[in-house]
Amino acid sequence: MQQPASCHLPNEGVEVLNSEYGKNVIKFLRIRREDKKHFIKEVEACVHIRLDSVNEYLHEDNSAVIPTDTMKNIVLALAKLKGIITIEQFALDICNHFISSYSHVVHVRSYIQEVPWRRLEQNGIPHVHAFICVPEGIRFCEAEQCRNGCPVLVSGIKELKLKKTTQSGFEGFHRDKYTTIPDRTDRVLSAELFCKWFYNPENDIDFDCIWDTVYESVLEAFAGPPECGKYSPSHQKTVNNIQMLILARVPQIQEIEVTLNNIYYNVVDLKKFGLTNDKEVLIPVDIPYASYTCTLGRKKCLKEEA
Repeated sequence: MQQPASCHLPNEGVEVLNSEYGKNVIKFLRIRREDKKHFIKEVEACVHIRLDSVNEYLHEDNSAVIPTDTMKNIVLALAKLKGIITIEQFALDICNHFISSYSHVVHVRSYIQEVPWRRLEQNGIPHVHAFICVPEGIRFCEAEQCRNGCPVLVSGIKELKLKKTTQSGFEGFHRDKYTTIPDRTDRVLSAELFCKWFYNPENDIDFDCIWDTVYESVLEAFAGPPECGKYSPSHQKTVNNIQMLILARVPQIQEIEVTLNNIYYNVVDLKKFGLTNDKEVLIPVDIPYASYTCTLGRKKCLKEEA
């Protein structure tokens, strides 16, 4: 019987198109103490690097490989040495350390997300060292840097759950034989938001101020004025409203991506109990769910294009 051909190709017959490795889910709490008042950042960090060779893949040579345990230890040491004033600056510190400390590292990518702790207040007085976890969206960022290149930084919000019980509809959509949903002029709009943005290349960016402005803009654009709200004709237009308000308020943002994952609600039929239900009792439909994404960027000026 003829033997099957070997499935192993010689190294010279293939090329590595991309390779990176790193450590994921590095969790830690950083406490900064100023006399009796304490400040905290609890984060989850990931760091990945690419080397200038792939000998560990092709030639069983690990001499250039920085162990992922070392990478974890570097992140923890930087937390001590640099502190974490903002997660964005800490992500940049991580990238800078690997690029400046290891001549054979050609690319670094660091991702950080922050546990949403907020200082506890009692009768309006902020506590000096007690905090409460408030899951009103998770702040995250990602920094990338290549050797001899400028760092690229993205900030964002994820897992932010929003809901309004009226001032939302969906009508005038395309219909064919598979369409079963009716027009709606008054529905519950409930969604989980994911949002990330790219910065213009600038120095001295106030990351906290920008994140707070984006966050407040998301809530305002989604809900509308507190006394009356604002009508949403579709999830898509709500996404656009959020993006336009953010770009109008934050000139440091060049590009923004927003995703709304819809949480649909069915009105419960209570007629068999002899009860009417004027959209008062509803049941959430977890799956399948709809998702709406748009990326919006500022146009380049004519001078730049020329």
